[in-house]
Amino acid sequence: MPDIDQPKPTVPPPDKQLGDEIEDTDTAVRGQPLQPALPAATGRARTALVTGAGRRLGREIALMLAVQGWDVAVHCRASREEAEATADDIRAMGRHACVIQADLADEAACHTVVPQVVQALGRLDAVVNSASAFEYDTAATFTYAMLEHHLRANTAPAIVLAQALAEHVAVREGLPKPTGTGVAQPQVSDLPDDVDAAVVNLLDQKLWNPNPDFLSYTLSKAALESATNLLALALAPRVRVVGVAPGLTLTSDWLQGDRFEQLHKASPLGRSSTPGDVAATVAFALANRSITGTTLLVDGGQHLQRFPRDFSMM
Repeated sequence: MPDIDQPKPTVPPPDKQLGDEIEDTDTAVRGQPLQPALPAATGRARTALVTGAGRRLGREIALMLAVQGWDVAVHCRASREEAEATADDIRAMGRHACVIQADLADEAACHTVVPQVVQALGRLDAVVNSASAFEYDTAATFTYAMLEHHLRANTAPAIVLAQALAEHVAVREGLPKPTGTGVAQPQVSDLPDDVDAAVVNLLDQKLWNPNPDFLSYTLSKAALESATNLLALALAPRVRVVGVAPGLTLTSDWLQGDRFEQLHKASPLGRSSTPGDVAATVAFALANRSITGTTLLVDGGQHLQRFPRDFSMM
């Protein structure tokens, strides 16, 4: 890791409070479509729900999927204006879009999201869990409330939405209700050729390069990584579940400017991920029907190095 002489902050900025949610930049989509989103057998458009899609990574992912032919449900918690702008941009590409506003940390509200998507767009084929809470704590400042906040925002909604997607696919295709255990699931040969539902969970390379900063956030993402593997077993073969773990990708209240640029280059490849890199990987995971129960690290190799602090604290 490069030797840096700038002061190291030890606490987050005062304007970041418990309950603020990072709703994954208003940047342009980079790169070209990897694979078409239309199943070859039917030519029917597919629909994806992207959480936190009004801003940042969620917006980038939603636009990338629209470029590839997906209809997109744009979820937001509070950034309704930005979500509507994302939906308008998707419609300008000739795709269908709707905006779903819900606080995913509220279990009852989370359960309403998939029915709203189906009512607005007719079907659902994929969920991309991009919305995330990102609040600072350490082992010295840890509280039950902070951990619960992160689990309710980062982990539990991804499970509920995956569950709802599996149930929707079962009803739509006339399949038995999913057991959630991997037992008595339909054989692959019993599924229609165009049934390929998928969930992509946004994780973090720091799970493979741990440091004690952002303790509750890290624990919630570690739980989500485990849930990715467990859900891949429980929901197969009708739903695939894949993790995508970016490296240092976007500036934040803690890290920006020259300092961000310097740390972004601190990797074996001399660059970490861009929003376009992450969005393209999500699109690849959704298009590749052989991938499930694994995580794709998109970080320029940062997970191969040892960093004693979170990038935001360096």
